[in-house]
Amino acid sequence: MKTAGQYAQMIALYREWNERINVVSRKDIDALYEHHILHSLAIAEYVDRFYPGGFSGSRILDLGTGGGFPGIPLADAFPGAHFTLCDSIGKKIRVAQAVADGLGLTNVECVNARAESLGRTFDWVVSRAVTSLDNFYPWVKGRFRRSILYLKGGDVNAEISELVRKCRVEPGRIRCWRIDEWLKDEYFAEKFVIEIGKDYLCPPKSEN
Repeated sequence: MKTAGQYAQMIALYREWNERINVVSRKDIDALYEHHILHSLAIAEYVDRFYPGGFSGSRILDLGTGGGFPGIPLADAFPGAHFTLCDSIGKKIRVAQAVADGLGLTNVECVNARAESLGRTFDWVVSRAVTSLDNFYPWVKGRFRRSILYLKGGDVNAEISELVRKCRVEPGRIRCWRIDEWLKDEYFAEKFVIEIGKDYLCPPKSEN
């Protein structure tokens, strides 16, 4: 795992742009590495655990990316995958594009659009707490081949129950992974990667 020092350029770019266009709260900008970069990379850790090589050659949609989370850190971590960062707010996409350009990320496309206007299908969809799961799922239903990987905190069991009830998603297509299994920090307690598969998910392999 890279340190904050190894992400110094990304942090500097976000600090610079956040002075012009606020995409990270002022009180949170000093914790950019822990609260935004590392949080985004929980998806990378999840993929490495459950799908070794899973993003290689894939096309990934980051819907509601804001200023580029989780898409920018993931694109940096997976240079062999292509990321489409999509947000309906133009000034936020401007920041994401500027940071991607500043980092030389050639595997990133930033799009100012709503999900329903994209007209494309992706291998994976990633997102970070844009809305409740039962609201988010219809936006991307039919637009992914593998899974949705969604960063969410709080009472996720209640949201998953609503997703199952309202969207008729079979429970066997849902997996919930605690981020604090990887990052032993109080900030990540009660934060999760929630996977919603197109098909039923294989149970995790036994480590015994």
